[in-house]
Amino acid sequence: MTDYWERHDLGERILAALAAAGKNIEALTIQDLAITDQFHGGGKSATDRLARLLAPKPGTQVLDVGGGLGGPARTLAVEFGCHVTVIDVTTSFVRAGQMLTERLGLADRVRHQVGSALELPFEAGTFDAVWTQNSGMNIADKARLYAGFQRVLRPGGRVATQEPMAGPVQPPVYPLMWAREPSGNFLATPDELKAFMERARFTVRVWEDVSGEFAGPPTAEAIPAHSAQRVIMGAALDDIIRANHRNRAEGRIISVQAILERR
Repeated sequence: MTDYWERHDLGERILAALAAAGKNIEALTIQDLAITDQFHGGGKSATDRLARLLAPKPGTQVLDVGGGLGGPARTLAVEFGCHVTVIDVTTSFVRAGQMLTERLGLADRVRHQVGSALELPFEAGTFDAVWTQNSGMNIADKARLYAGFQRVLRPGGRVATQEPMAGPVQPPVYPLMWAREPSGNFLATPDELKAFMERARFTVRVWEDVSGEFAGPPTAEAIPAHSAQRVIMGAALDDIIRANHRNRAEGRIISVQAILERR
């Protein structure tokens, strides 16, 4: 899966796209990056919604698993005063995310490192919250994933998650944003995912279907050139967006935002 996501010179490509869109790359703001660094369904609006559900206090220690370019992490740092550690298995995403964090002067509140969601390199009870958006669909071993979240959280710690899930109509139409074919797709149904969460000793506090709220456009024509989707997926985005629209309309894929509490 790492090979699927790696992009050569991703940081440079992001800066070039921002400059072409008229942004001052020597004085970037979190608002400048709102389209560019939120690489998940619903973009910045979805991040804002999930953050409101989590409602972290200033100083909250957050682990962003599969945090990619770091858009949500920087949002949590700037708008909620959190200290965020981003871990992602894709080296080019981590490097680009660190570059953007440094340009925004947030390196004291957001740090980036390469690592696997299934082998979290942190001591038990390190974090107040785990944050993850659109990452689990790339991971087959859900039991190990949620057991890892449980381990690194303090007692009473919470997970804020946004995930695409398998809808009542199957199979999905390909290509997906995260997979060209079934071998790269690990969607679970809502009931299956809840079972993994509960076996890992989490209590589901919030579970909200946001499929209609963040369904996305039927075609890619309206997606700007400096968006994360365009920069990362390139010409492949057009087929992906058409398939995504069909998957949502036909109930093949749904999206959920949830808050879990560690027991």
